[in-house]
Amino acid sequence: MKIIKKTKYITSFTRNNEPISWINLGETIIVETNDCYCGQIQNENILRSEINGSLVNASTGPIYIKDTFPGDVICVEIRNIQLDNQGLMLSYPGLGPLGDLIYEQDTKIIPIKNGKACFNKEIKFSINPMIGVIGLAPEIVEISCEAPGDHGGNLDTKDIKEGSKVYLPVFVEGGYLALGDLHATMGDGELCGMGVEIGGRVEIKVSKTRTKNIKMPIVETEKEFLIIASDVDFERASKKGIVYATQILQENLNLTFKDAYRILSALCDLRVSQIVNPLLTVRIAIPKKLMPNLFI
Repeated sequence: MKIIKKTKYITSFTRNNEPISWINLGETIIVETNDCYCGQIQNENILRSEINGSLVNASTGPIYIKDTFPGDVICVEIRNIQLDNQGLMLSYPGLGPLGDLIYEQDTKIIPIKNGKACFNKEIKFSINPMIGVIGLAPEIVEISCEAPGDHGGNLDTKDIKEGSKVYLPVFVEGGYLALGDLHATMGDGELCGMGVEIGGRVEIKVSKTRTKNIKMPIVETEKEFLIIASDVDFERASKKGIVYATQILQENLNLTFKDAYRILSALCDLRVSQIVNPLLTVRIAIPKKLMPNLFI
């Protein structure tokens, strides 16, 4: 199985990046990732102000996917996530919605042992490994790996985990897939500005669906399809996701717009993924039992 090393990475999604590997459709690979600080912080004596901030959320890639073209939809099946043996969480002034109450920066190293994050001597909690950044190159613009968007990127959605599938719209030939920013665990909202940030190895299988031209990322879990929408604030992000989810229900269930909107309200959920990135990210959860064959 091909292993793509974390030593080659991008700091922004753009078609101008040089691919570091080429893979075939249907191929299973392992992608090594750095933590969101690109391995610059190994102990609690190193502070956020002392590292190279341009490397934040550096993601391994880009990976050229053969026989993939604009208008296609790729499926990234997340088969396994193996984490490094320690993660970290930082505090510094301005970080997160309570950043104005943080006056001094510090670093907290969090060991990972036997499936637990060892926060301190008394508090240990189960890990729930997830991928923070996963995306493809946008058509024209260059988008930082710190930002989410319709191309994917820094979605910070906790459902992007082992056993899930991520569907992404293709904008350039080869797709130019990259991923990184793993978390040992993270709550909805990513409220202090980060989860338990960590590096690791991700086993994925990349394929192409017959479904064409999705507008934004969609995540498939065991029971739901999640429409992932990002915009400048909660109102715009939620409306963007609600409009697209209603259109999907309307087209797949042969409903009027009004009836699709009613079904959305009766059976679907609006959830917040993160509120701390350059754009805010929400997800609209549609039960798979409504339309089990959305992707074929």
